[in-house]
Amino acid sequence: MAINTSPKKVLIADDEKAIAKALALKLTKAGFATEVAVNGVEAIDKIKATKFDLIVLDLIMPEKDGFAVLEYMRTKKINYPVLVASNLSQEEDLKRAKDLGAIDYFIKSNLSLQEIIDHIKKILKV
Repeated sequence: MAINTSPKKVLIADDEKAIAKALALKLTKAGFATEVAVNGVEAIDKIKATKFDLIVLDLIMPEKDGFAVLEYMRTKKINYPVLVASNLSQEEDLKRAKDLGAIDYFIKSNLSLQEIIDHIKKILKV
C-alpha cells in the first residue's frame, strides 16, 4: 500500500506581505507546501485552481475581504479547514467568521509564528 508522502498544502491569504512571507517560510521549513494570496480575489482564484489542506485567512484584505472568501467557499461547497488570522478582535467578527465555516480564529498580534505553525500541525495531524 502506497503512503501519500506529498506535503500538506496551505494557502496563506494575507495582504500584510511581511507576515505572509514569514509564515510561508516557516511552514515550508516545517515541511508544508505553501502559496500566498495578497487579496481576496487572488485567494479565490487560487482556491479555484488548487486543492488545499488548510487556509490561513486574514479578514481585512483589499478587493475582497476574508468574509467574502468564506462566503465564496460556502456557496461553492468548498470545505477546506480555514484558520482565520486577523487583527479584528470584535466578538461579532469572530462569530461571523465561524458562522461562515472558519474552524478557528486567532488574533495575529497575540500569537507567534511558531504558535500558528503548531496549531496548523495539530489541525492537520502532522
